[in-house]
Amino acid sequence: MIRLKNSTCRGGAGLVLRVLCLGSLSLITVCATLPAPAQTLTTLHSFTGQMDGASPQGLVAVDRAGNVYGSAQYGGSHFGGTVFRASNRNGAWTFTPLYSFQRAQDGSDPWAGVTLGPDGALYGTTLYGGGNGCTENMGCGTVFRLTPPPTFCRMVLCPWDETVIYHTVNPSDPNTFFGGVILDSAGDIYGMSQAGGNGTCFGNGCGTVYKLTPSGGSYTLNVIYNFQGGNDGAAPLSNELTMDAAGNLYGAATYGGQFGYGTVFKLVHSAGGYTFQLLYTFTNGADGTSPQGSVVLDSAGNLYGSSGDGGGIFQITPSGTFTVIDTQAASLQSPISIDAAGNIYGTTYALGSHDDGSVFKLSYSNGVWTHTILHSFNGLDGALPLSGVGFDASGNLYGTATIGGGPAGDGTLWQLTP
Repeated sequence: MIRLKNSTCRGGAGLVLRVLCLGSLSLITVCATLPAPAQTLTTLHSFTGQMDGASPQGLVAVDRAGNVYGSAQYGGSHFGGTVFRASNRNGAWTFTPLYSFQRAQDGSDPWAGVTLGPDGALYGTTLYGGGNGCTENMGCGTVFRLTPPPTFCRMVLCPWDETVIYHTVNPSDPNTFFGGVILDSAGDIYGMSQAGGNGTCFGNGCGTVYKLTPSGGSYTLNVIYNFQGGNDGAAPLSNELTMDAAGNLYGAATYGGQFGYGTVFKLVHSAGGYTFQLLYTFTNGADGTSPQGSVVLDSAGNLYGSSGDGGGIFQITPSGTFTVIDTQAASLQSPISIDAAGNIYGTTYALGSHDDGSVFKLSYSNGVWTHTILHSFNGLDGALPLSGVGFDASGNLYGTATIGGGPAGDGTLWQLTP
């Protein structure tokens, strides 16, 4: 993992605004040094590395009832990782493992977290497992669906039912899923693979954007785009795609591009399929390099994301202007989230008061972006978070820390209350 550098915005009161114009790149650094509003972090669960899992990261999902879902990369009954749920009943939180992956059979190492589908099922990916369709041990990953048991369960632990929607058959098929999936209203599934496709980057393709369409009780695979490793990009490690109201898809490729440091792209949807459009190519300058998080859209059509090394959080306007709006979250590896008001939330892998990571909010007012640290982890409540941030209807935030917390130090699930 890349350990983040300390913030360059230190000392002083109020805001320090620095604007640099470097050709087509605008860089805005906003240093918020005013005290953050009072926040309360509650550890909902400390992972033990046993049946509950270990090293949670990726996306968390919150349903309308306030239940929180996520995945742990390791642990479980077969040490292939788990999917879990935390539920609040009359003020008391209950943690329940929903599924333990069995490695070669159904997948292993669910890095990316889970997504709630329109049918109430959970969808996600595993990095490994699912068969022997490519050169990695046990297989090169799966796309899965989890559903509750069909009948009422009276046991304390009631595993959900897993369906392997997709696994790699041929080495050129989409494989090695660092990112999760999104779904449209029809139940179609969209995601990115780090490898596979017809490119020639690493001897196993340059990665793909894929679509899985439900058909007759199974799913049909359609590769929307094959990365070629040139100006288009290569090997997307980004957590997930974003879709607009017109069905266009947005994402980031971690490598490739004109300078080899990654790209941001749009796949324009039409009746004939999808057309690739390059939105930005990283230069390894003030814009950073190698995006690994996610991209999100606001209501005005502005696209936001983060560069994985250096740089920070960026904005791309509908007209195509690229601006770095915050450098205090430089080298961000986790997904970012955006609320209805346009505020951006995320976690930093390190930084914070104890250099164990933080939860931050980025808000815009009167032409200025303000970075506020909502919580600094101290190891006892977790450390080194790689998760995104989920919201419930009351505005509470949820996420995970990859290590720390509890005697085992295998990570935490947390709630942050404004």
